[in-house]
Amino acid sequence: MSTHHLLRRVAPAGVLVAATIVAATAALGCRGGISEDPPFHLISDMQQQPYRRPQSESPVFADHRAMRPIDEHAVAWGHANKEDSLLKEDDAFFRGEGPDGNPIQRMPVKVDAKLLERGQDRFNIFCTPCHDKTGSGNGVVMQRSGGAFAGIPHFYIERLIDAPDGEIFQTITHGKGRMPSYAPQIPESDRWAIVAWVRVLQQAGAAKVADVPDAERSKIKEAK
Repeated sequence: MSTHHLLRRVAPAGVLVAATIVAATAALGCRGGISEDPPFHLISDMQQQPYRRPQSESPVFADHRAMRPIDEHAVAWGHANKEDSLLKEDDAFFRGEGPDGNPIQRMPVKVDAKLLERGQDRFNIFCTPCHDKTGSGNGVVMQRSGGAFAGIPHFYIERLIDAPDGEIFQTITHGKGRMPSYAPQIPESDRWAIVAWVRVLQQAGAAKVADVPDAERSKIKEAK
């Protein structure tokens, strides 16, 4: 093979190698560079997806609405039980308020022995540090604060006895005064259980000896 023919065959390969080197050098040279243009993605993957802004139109659907209504049988992600799957649309249960926005008078749950037992358990865990187990407002926080937490009301005052159940629920949810919100620690069902137990403590605190059945009255020891 002549030298001329050999050069003709080698030349295209050499050009390709040289072009590859130039392209790689240019690409490496662009790393760290500053540009106001959006990056160009050869493969978009799932990170680059088209989306529609709220209240915008979409040609995909027959009604052209980009914002789709919630399916009738949709369940909130991470909510396992039927109570939580309501998407918290029940204002009475989840917010303690009626259609008028005011606190509901009576709790929207069945009050039975199981609920009261749960309420007593949750109350003793979360509420007794300030209110003590009887609702007197003389919990360990009050006793050890040196008067800094003075003014914690007991549950037997007329204002709290007459307060709607929804108001007590909302106090647990949002807090009031120095009392913080317990919504992160106490789910809605347990808040209603606590409300039920507060009502028990109120009845016990306002009770008189005459309210005790005759069969049990002999067991009472009068305070000296």
